[in-house]
Amino acid sequence: MTKKRIYLNAFDMNTPGHQSPGLWQHPDDESHRYKDSEYWINLAKTLEKGRFDAIFIADVLGTYDVYGGSRDAAVRNGVQSPVNDPFLIVPLMSAVTKHLGFGVTSSVTHEHPYTFARKMSTLDHLTNGRVGWNIVTSYLKSAAINMGLEDQIKHDERYDIAAEYLDVCYKLWEASWEDDAVKADKVNGIYTDPSKVHNINHEGKYYKVPGAHLSEPSPQRTPVLYQAGASTKGRAFAARNAELVFISAPNKAVAKETVTKLRKEIAATGRAEEEVKILNMIIPIVGKTEEEAKAKLKEYRSYISAEGALALFGGWTGIDLSSYTKDQEIQYIENDAIRSALENFTKIHADRPSTVEDVINAIGVGGMGTAVAGTPEQIADEMEKWVDEAGVDGFNIAYAITPGTFEDFVEYVVPVLQERGLVPTEYEGTTLRDNLYGKGDYLPEHHPAKLVNTLVAK
Repeated sequence: MTKKRIYLNAFDMNTPGHQSPGLWQHPDDESHRYKDSEYWINLAKTLEKGRFDAIFIADVLGTYDVYGGSRDAAVRNGVQSPVNDPFLIVPLMSAVTKHLGFGVTSSVTHEHPYTFARKMSTLDHLTNGRVGWNIVTSYLKSAAINMGLEDQIKHDERYDIAAEYLDVCYKLWEASWEDDAVKADKVNGIYTDPSKVHNINHEGKYYKVPGAHLSEPSPQRTPVLYQAGASTKGRAFAARNAELVFISAPNKAVAKETVTKLRKEIAATGRAEEEVKILNMIIPIVGKTEEEAKAKLKEYRSYISAEGALALFGGWTGIDLSSYTKDQEIQYIENDAIRSALENFTKIHADRPSTVEDVINAIGVGGMGTAVAGTPEQIADEMEKWVDEAGVDGFNIAYAITPGTFEDFVEYVVPVLQERGLVPTEYEGTTLRDNLYGKGDYLPEHHPAKLVNTLVAK
């Protein structure tokens, strides 16, 4: 048995039908309450009770319109549509918790870094340093078109944009305001010493940002950096910047392959491997007995929307399966969608090619994650195996039904993990970064974000 600390992250979205298309129809599912502030408040309390490190809130800026060349399937089946802003629910949850972190998704392709940097600093202030940023480059063509582009930006160029975007944000967060710039000196009438606020003078290929950051330094300065790219370009980007990387492997063998590649990339940048925590997505289906858990999973599968699953697949991979039969095989092709998603879906089974029906069943309960059904002890055993055999550091816990999946995991599985010394019984830091690493609120001095201080004249 490993005694390596397991990191727990909840995976949700400000929408009905996040990762399990069709299960919004289950009588116990409350994902339709995504518009209700009480849903998010109660979920935050549940997750903090279970000592989750953070809740990660996904987002998309377009609809899934690849399947059948239309958004109708996604809209009809509640496939991440409708979808609300992920940022606005964070203050609700932070107000009723003291330690739970909040990873919010924002695209480098569709929001300017100057205004985005202020938004993140604001949230970091309001949460007392509990914010992380899931850095995405946006994979939906529908989002690109609605943001005024003629077409989706090519996959690799999106990462080139992301690299410069981060440079701008790093300069604003880390180098624009000195630690002691704010005086709040009522006697002498000086709120901020202007000599300690600096222009960043950024002029690059994609962005020109000459001025200073609008916000004073927040508790973490730079938010905790999340990333989910598993393509060659995505791994290189994550290795340089990320603190937590999400993967979505269908089995431990694929996860181990991905983890090995990521660790190698991280080491090549000169960073220590332990600086980057790798979390795999799972969907725990908990029962008092193994039979009960398997019966629950079977029941969940009866609610799967095949059309909804293929709508998700189309958005993630850029491939329209509307003309395929269920027994047809799928193959890897390279395009500008999520390349790692398609690659993983071709590896659902180790001994044979994946079919359309395999894809529907895999996505139907858990989306890009892996459903694990069993007793609390069996689920804890399986999580340990993923850590030991695949080398992951923790898990992105998605739901089959909400909040039931999260409540069952917190009530029954977390105590088992705590008894085994795998999940702490108390939070170990105040800010999200300190809770994760126990080394303070700020990024380490050798991180690329810290190196921008030499580029901004003081």
